[in-house]
Amino acid sequence: MSDAVEPRELLVALRDELQARAEAIRNGATVPSGGISFGKRVGEGTSIAIERFTDVAVHGQIVQQLASVEAALERLDDGSYGVCERCGTHIPDERMEVVPWAATCVACA
Repeated sequence: MSDAVEPRELLVALRDELQARAEAIRNGATVPSGGISFGKRVGEGTSIAIERFTDVAVHGQIVQQLASVEAALERLDDGSYGVCERCGTHIPDERMEVVPWAATCVACA
């Protein structure tokens, strides 16, 4: 792994960023829903509904990545960081630099 940024420092920063993004999406979902309509015409209500569906999908992706980052932090704590969870081989440093939360080598991914 590169000496430029320690894995823990990188993962903690990423975790904090993901938590902030998830919080921002949750806080943005406070728009009243009374005016949403799915009529034949595309109007403001339909646009709001589409934005909410998009926010829900993005929030789900963020939560999933956040869980992966937190699991990587746990692997750092227990000494299994950088070891493939499936085959037990060392995950190449290049992969860990690109995907620092990786739990598997490329072959097992």
